[in-house]
Amino acid sequence: MKYAYGLTSALLVGGAAISLATGYPAGAQVAQNDDTRIASAVPRAGAPESFADLTAQLQPAVVNISTRQRVEVQNVNPFAGTPFENFFGRRGGSEPQYREGQSLGSGFIISADGYVVTNNHVISPPGGNGTVEEITVKMPDGTEYPAELIGSDAASDLAVLKIVRDEPFPFVEFGDSRQARAGDWVIAIGNPFGLGGTVTSGIISSVLRTAGSGAYDRYIQTDASINRGNSGGPLFDMRGNVIGINNAILSPTGGSVGIGFAIPAEIAAPIVEQLRRGEEIERGYLGVRIQPVTEDMADSLGLQRNVGEFVQSVEPGAAADEAGIQAGDVVVEVNGESVTPDQTLSFLVANIEPGTSIPVELYRDGRRRSVNVTVGKRPSEAELAQQQMFDPNAEPEVPEGTEGGAIGESLGLQVIELTPQIRRQLGVSTDTTGVVIAAVDPNSDAARKGLQRGDIVLSANYNETASISGLEQVVGQAKESGREAVLLRIQRRGQPAIYVPVRLR
Repeated sequence: MKYAYGLTSALLVGGAAISLATGYPAGAQVAQNDDTRIASAVPRAGAPESFADLTAQLQPAVVNISTRQRVEVQNVNPFAGTPFENFFGRRGGSEPQYREGQSLGSGFIISADGYVVTNNHVISPPGGNGTVEEITVKMPDGTEYPAELIGSDAASDLAVLKIVRDEPFPFVEFGDSRQARAGDWVIAIGNPFGLGGTVTSGIISSVLRTAGSGAYDRYIQTDASINRGNSGGPLFDMRGNVIGINNAILSPTGGSVGIGFAIPAEIAAPIVEQLRRGEEIERGYLGVRIQPVTEDMADSLGLQRNVGEFVQSVEPGAAADEAGIQAGDVVVEVNGESVTPDQTLSFLVANIEPGTSIPVELYRDGRRRSVNVTVGKRPSEAELAQQQMFDPNAEPEVPEGTEGGAIGESLGLQVIELTPQIRRQLGVSTDTTGVVIAAVDPNSDAARKGLQRGDIVLSANYNETASISGLEQVVGQAKESGREAVLLRIQRRGQPAIYVPVRLR
């Protein structure tokens, strides 16, 4: 008995020592990538000898995700346009038709009680046409659990699920993606093409890569093989930290060509936490349509290249409109942060709480100005997708025009005056002033920029062009001052006007 008592005491003392050393109660579930567990698994510094130990430590927390969906489909009559159209066109009446759909992707567990992170597009019907009837999470050992959707966010393409069992789940935690550098080793674990438990390795090719995709247009680029089905899976650094969520690939073939993108942890982690708490994701919004200041745009404005973003249009009544921001402004700074290709206007504003008053620095007519903006609330992605600028199918009836001397030689355009009859044909208001494009030289920069017959030139270099001579004068002044391009404001078939820089010939 004394011996047994002594042994028990030793074990208790040992347990206390472990608890003191690790900071966790003895036997408590800790993260798979916790420092106390990961130290013996990580490869040595520099080029690793093997990823096997690191993979074995992390893989238990990476899962496969599948869904069963009810997707609405168009009830297309195969006999439309034939004599049999009326016989078969009413089959099924006007009720919508559905088919069963499926999706496959990846995810990872972020807590012992079973919260799972993945991409929104993994668990959402394509195009939003349908409903998800069942979500299943499959563990590496083949065990499957039904999953509940806790929250999703289309703008960041993130979703949080919940699975339940009696014992705790293995899990991993987010790291600090701000420490990631181009050239660092990374590994991706996921479910490409339904092949669960697949591990690929590579390096970070670029940090903060932008792709022109909206409010969260910042990605980690990697050459680790990422394919269909990897979406939602974790991108790990060599310390086992989740520094990204695999999201997309750039590929002409549909397979991996060494250009994959992951949502950085610094962006994903706060959103995931809000979704986990059931909170609504609110983002800032100015209500402007913007584009980068390209080389042609900078030449037409006489501004420095790769600085700021150009305001094409302003939504009436939105935050920017209320603050006095105008189409044609170049926004260079938001709330003390510079607007650059790596730090876009959309990204900066989206991360500001709606209702916050911020200073905005911009250029207008070559002069720097400052305005204060009370940030609005960003609409849903579905509402934003409905905003279209141009009607590419417009075919107005426009008579032959005149080259207008300098206009034809320098811009490659034939233009005519905007008469009341042409206004009616183009569907524009009686107070619209400008000149109408009657023809475009297919070899001109104007043609390459998409200008076409029936477009109205409202202004050139911010000067109204109510007549052909007015446009000729602006073109002549641009040449005299050494400008290589002219900034035209174009309206097409009643759509909101946009600015287009056209190089002079």
